Amino acid sequence: MKQADFLDIILPFKDKLYRLAKRLLVSNEEAEDATQEVLLKLWSKKAKIAAYNNVEAFAMTMTKNYCLDKLKSKQASNLKLVHSNYKDEHTSLQKEVEARDSVNFVHQILEELPAQQKIIIQLRDVEQYDFDEIAKVVNMSPTAIRVALSRARKYVRQELIKKHNYGIS
Repeated sequence: MKQADFLDIILPFKDKLYRLAKRLLVSNEEAEDATQEVLLKLWSKKAKIAAYNNVEAFAMTMTKNYCLDKLKSKQASNLKLVHSNYKDEHTSLQKEVEARDSVNFVHQILEELPAQQKIIIQLRDVEQYDFDEIAKVVNMSPTAIRVALSRARKYVRQELIKKHNYGIS
């Protein structure tokens, strides 16, 4: 396989690999490193890529596994928390602070989820994968994925309700 062929296959979903790594590792730098590592591993397996039915699912699985290994390693304590999701020039400082706090709170809730639920919510709600594609990445049945996704969403919803109802009797 030539470099151009490899790039034609990999480039369409390279950003999805980064977003999954970012969701799991949080740090932009760590996510970029993880994406690069996965791309290097894919390049080293370029002769075998044609044998895979779904290269994107294979790459997402590689990214998931690499990130989980990274989190389990000693380097996990060195990961830094960075959030800069959006900017709006027309909001007041108070609204901007409230919005930033809300986004940070949702990220904190998502970080409390078990790794499997975190991956499923990222793939389904952010990346818009269907259940069959997610099943290939996480090696679960679509039914089990639906249950895990439902539980993750319910937990996030309950934590947000607790946060917003704090102090209200």
